[in-house]
Amino acid sequence: MRQEKRQLLPATLATILVALCLAPLAAIAQQTPTGAPLPFDPAVTVGTLSNGMRYYIRENHKPDKRAELRLVVNAGSVLEDEDQRGLAHMVEHMAFRGTKKFAGNQISSYLESIGMRYGPDINAFTSFDETVYMITIPTDTAAIVDKGFQILSEWAHDVAFEPSQIARERPVVIEEWRLGQGAENRMQNKWFPVLFTGSQYAERIPIGLKSVLETYTPATLRRFYDTWYRPDLMAVVAVGDFDKNIVESLIKRYLGAIPAASNPTPRPLYPVPPQDSTLVSINTDKEATRTTIRLLYKQPKRTNSTVASYRQNLVEQLFGSMFNDRFSEITQRPNPPFITAYAAQGDLVRSAESFSLTAIVADNGIQRGLNALLTEGERVKRFGFLQSELDRTKKDLQRGIEQAYAERDKTNSSVYAGAYVSAFLQSQPTTSIQYDLDAVSRLLPGITLAEVNKLAGEWMTDKNRVLATTSPDKPGIVTPSRGELLLSFDAIKGADVAAYTETAPSGALVDKDPAGGRVVSEKQVKEIGVTEWKLSNGVRVLLKPTDFNADQIDFTAYSPGGASLLTDASYIPASAADLIPATSGVGKFTVIDLQKYLAGKQVTVSPSIDDLSQGISGSASQRDVDTMLQLVYLYFTQPRLDTALVNTFLGRFRGVLANRSASPEAAFSDTLQVTMAQHSPREQPVSAATLDRIDPFKSFDFYKDRFADASGFTFVFVGNFKTDSIKPLIEKWLGSLPSTNRKQTWRDTGVRPPSGVVQRVVKKGAEPKARTALIFTGPFEYTRQNRYYLSALAELLNIKLREALRENLGGTYGVTVSPSAARDPEPAYRFTIGFGSAPERLEDLTAAALAQIDSVKRFGTTPEYLTKVKEAALRSRETAMKQNGYWLAQISTFDQSGWSLADIPNGDKLISSLTSNDLKNAAIKYLRTTNYVRVSLYPENFSAAANR
Repeated sequence: MRQEKRQLLPATLATILVALCLAPLAAIAQQTPTGAPLPFDPAVTVGTLSNGMRYYIRENHKPDKRAELRLVVNAGSVLEDEDQRGLAHMVEHMAFRGTKKFAGNQISSYLESIGMRYGPDINAFTSFDETVYMITIPTDTAAIVDKGFQILSEWAHDVAFEPSQIARERPVVIEEWRLGQGAENRMQNKWFPVLFTGSQYAERIPIGLKSVLETYTPATLRRFYDTWYRPDLMAVVAVGDFDKNIVESLIKRYLGAIPAASNPTPRPLYPVPPQDSTLVSINTDKEATRTTIRLLYKQPKRTNSTVASYRQNLVEQLFGSMFNDRFSEITQRPNPPFITAYAAQGDLVRSAESFSLTAIVADNGIQRGLNALLTEGERVKRFGFLQSELDRTKKDLQRGIEQAYAERDKTNSSVYAGAYVSAFLQSQPTTSIQYDLDAVSRLLPGITLAEVNKLAGEWMTDKNRVLATTSPDKPGIVTPSRGELLLSFDAIKGADVAAYTETAPSGALVDKDPAGGRVVSEKQVKEIGVTEWKLSNGVRVLLKPTDFNADQIDFTAYSPGGASLLTDASYIPASAADLIPATSGVGKFTVIDLQKYLAGKQVTVSPSIDDLSQGISGSASQRDVDTMLQLVYLYFTQPRLDTALVNTFLGRFRGVLANRSASPEAAFSDTLQVTMAQHSPREQPVSAATLDRIDPFKSFDFYKDRFADASGFTFVFVGNFKTDSIKPLIEKWLGSLPSTNRKQTWRDTGVRPPSGVVQRVVKKGAEPKARTALIFTGPFEYTRQNRYYLSALAELLNIKLREALRENLGGTYGVTVSPSAARDPEPAYRFTIGFGSAPERLEDLTAAALAQIDSVKRFGTTPEYLTKVKEAALRSRETAMKQNGYWLAQISTFDQSGWSLADIPNGDKLISSLTSNDLKNAAIKYLRTTNYVRVSLYPENFSAAANR
């Protein structure tokens, strides 16, 4: 569903790494002058139409038969007049409510008819500075591609703004506003104006003011569109499986025909003024669930358009990564000063950047947490980082760019499209991955520790500093005053701070190689290219080589049993079983040591224990498969128990849970959970009391028991490997896993949903917002066909309920429809429908939802809706069949369900044969209004809820 970007969150390290590969940066030879401009990726056709509109075109075949189209408007909420607050976002919504050539909801309806889904494939967002429209279209039909660009042209120039459609969409946007209300929003509305003191941004949050949304006139809305939606402030981005010459001609035909603006209003760039003092904002709320410290150092906006700025970006990434590694290490210590903390540098808004230190702390932990953030900053200022830290971080960065290069022909079109959107908005180039690989390889070795360390003094200064705290308002929590917080800055400057030290891990992951096993039998599933091995220790292995990704190998493994084998009395004490290695490590390595040891490797492995099975999953690049399998071996044979680390984690978790009960949403979900499980002791909401009952020793014993016998495990590998090459590694590491041939399976614990109609009402929260969930349950004949019928019914109702409740009644921002089916412990299904609204409308909307269900039961559906349901499934499979994750999930699901793996590709036949009568029968069978649970949330002061 359409959303606007509302919060300013600094870029994560993962985002920064992707940005390195695709953002407006470039690689250069060492001989290139550092002031030289960066060239645009030659694979991209960049041009400007005669009316001033820019365009970016790239042929890309991942996924095939698809194109990503973007209309980028360099205008957002910061440009609104006072009587337009929220209308930049409203204009975005109205683009889906009719244009000159596409009346009403015809655009969305058409895109759904060709298999595109509302939300994932049809979307848009509005932020402070821009509005971006995004559609994915199939490219195997010329008429569809043609219409895609016609839609972009209509949005750019011919949105209709029909009064009747405005009247329908106005309440939808108000419901989106309502959805965002709550403790975090209330506190954000207090500290944002402090952060943006003296700036237009302080009063232009994209969602706007409810008072404006309720009262604006069509003329006021149209004024924003006419002023800012014009070719010189727009760009078209097209990336996909097409002929770029044809696409360029379509852009010129449809977008080039839009007349240039006459006497256009200059597009202002609003500054974020600097300040000499430290601005402080202290905020509390009775419904707040956590305490957060945000320390921001505002910076002027820079451009990344030269070799020098590219190199500087590398320096800054290294700095941020090392800072975060230190924060991660601190959270592993006993009684850490924060639950989690991170450092980030990135864009604040279009005209400003920031370096920020953020921490979530326990109750009454603001002063201590702030002191810890400042102390780590001071430590880096005085002593810098260590050469060993820099070396590890360089390895990670270098390896990341190498893998991105390996996947250069497998990069998804949406990634490129996002990069070109940023290139236009930031007026910066985006360069080829070949260029980036050369740059990182040449420049990274020359970056010195000294130049990385000096950023601490340049970024963490006494000026342009903003401190914002948010915390619960409840008895027992004392919030420090502004004066007390400001004293911390000078106190830390004069405090004794020791230099950071570390002991680098050494040696091999596994000290002594195991004897290994061997493949004792082999089968082929030729229809899908799968090889099945049985190892000498009983381990079963399924392998599907693919070329969907160049440097990716994924795996999952499973064995029946899981937590069901625990008695009710021992369930909670041992419930942290899979948490033990995640917090303690494996072999001779703690978690922190393991992270350091794995620097420069692309590998993840994670064990898990759920209700009915235990398993382990992960992924690796081709060169790191051996390391991945060594980790699997260690998680089976050498898990560690470090009670200090486990108790530290549990202590941090207690801090997270301390105020959870203040959240209306938590009360709602907890009620839903216990109601669906009929108050089973195995399905209780997690609380501090729950954590107090966890016994690390019992949890560790249960973990070891679950992984003591690998003979019941099946491993599934999917990715770019050759079976002959991976075979010795599998025989060595998986063939050496312990085996006792105990042949255990899961136990039925008797947890079942209630029967009949069960309704619960939760009254909590101050905001005028409500929500409800209806959960239909019952027995299920567990077949592939029935699973698809359930999924198809959900697809149909997702469309029909959105149209009825959102587009026709204007009562909700969105409806969620979620089906699920399980074979074990007994075949059963669950079908959930949920939505939010104004409290006074919840009952009427629920009745409307039930009426839609009744309509499907009585009449099935029309050919138009049937086409949408089938096309969505067919188009989804069309791309999924070329994804490793899809095959991994399908093979493991079919295998555990007892279905033939050879039938996996036959899903299209199942979809194509779907009829209206199938959907009608599915609705009758699965949506029985005599057997469902309904849980509703109302605000505390809503008296009408008491009557239910």
